[in-house]
Amino acid sequence: MNFRDWQQLSPEQAARELLHRVATRLAPGQQRAAIAHLPSEAELRAEFSRAPRSAALAGVPYFLKDLFPVAGQPMFAGSTFLPEVLPPGTQDSAVVRSLRAAGAVLAGRAQMHEFAYGITGENPHYGDCTHPAFPDRTSGGSSSGSASLVAAGVVPLAIGTDTGGSVRLPAAFCGLFGFRLQPRNKLIADAFPLAPSYDTAGWFTANAGDMRAAIDALVGLQSETRSPKGCYVELPGLDADVARACAAAAGRLAAPTDSATRAALLAAFAPALETYSTVVADEAWSVHRGWAERFQTRYDPAVWQRLIRGRSLTTAQRDAAKQATATIKAEWSRYFQTYDFLLLPASPCAALTKADCTAANRSRMLALTSPASIGGLPVLTLPVPLPSGLTTGLQVVISEPRSPVVPWVLEQFSRG
Repeated sequence: MNFRDWQQLSPEQAARELLHRVATRLAPGQQRAAIAHLPSEAELRAEFSRAPRSAALAGVPYFLKDLFPVAGQPMFAGSTFLPEVLPPGTQDSAVVRSLRAAGAVLAGRAQMHEFAYGITGENPHYGDCTHPAFPDRTSGGSSSGSASLVAAGVVPLAIGTDTGGSVRLPAAFCGLFGFRLQPRNKLIADAFPLAPSYDTAGWFTANAGDMRAAIDALVGLQSETRSPKGCYVELPGLDADVARACAAAAGRLAAPTDSATRAALLAAFAPALETYSTVVADEAWSVHRGWAERFQTRYDPAVWQRLIRGRSLTTAQRDAAKQATATIKAEWSRYFQTYDFLLLPASPCAALTKADCTAANRSRMLALTSPASIGGLPVLTLPVPLPSGLTTGLQVVISEPRSPVVPWVLEQFSRG
């Protein structure tokens, strides 16, 4: 069901349909792994009844990553203890208020990788969130529940966040459209932070039309008569089938970059993974250090190990990250003086099995996504099918979220 299908239902029908989809499309273990909070039928019916029927997203249900405050409700951010150090807020987050004004209906809160510090969708507290069509594989994280709920057809829209790829990777793994905004945008300002320099709000839809409607309602889109100019860069480390599929998909939108531009981009992006990891560890430790050691045994051990890296960073490491950040941002600025968008692979592989959720694969994924994160740039993610029936994705990196590139790309891509 797309946005329009949901909008044809009465509040009573919509509430029943949503709960029916939760019960029939997610196994009980996956309901716990994907959903942090689900209202009752009466509560949902009331929410659908209150939606302004003339608004752009009137009656469209969505799930909210459990990283955004909802008035009077505890927020766990994938952990077991956050409400013990951060009491429930008294005001809804900006993204909830914006969606309510657009007519969308909050259908529940989605589960996530603990504190958004991971991209595999694993969570030892609530269960690993898996791909709805391939239950032996991950949905990707940290916006794991959000992506899974859209991919399973429970809702047509879900809100996530993307610091280093947490919208882009799940979109690629689950065959979804994804969109991330920019750091310090108003829609991320009151979310629980991982690394404020890179944290962005974002969302998932199952089709191009719904994605365009969501971006238009929440951001606004500019239109332009000319065709935008872009190119494709194949970054190192891709599986062979992913490399072939991404190159073919990118060919529908732009040609490969020339050798000089490719060389400049690859040289600038070379330190991106280490830079990203340093900045995130530094900023995440600053967020958590007031309580981290007191709750050490209640963290996911893998998250804890990433977190405490920030405790031992040196001045030299911070200085190197600052210098690399300036270099990467300068290269992005030079690129956008000539081009309107850049196409990059969104994942180096298809959705991972549990055994393949390794540190090496985490680095492979972040090497693709971290350049745009460091640049502070918006990214539209497009699903790219693989011969196996799994998917990967394309990142469409743009200079600002209202760019006319977005409607052009969605129209071109949906024609295929």
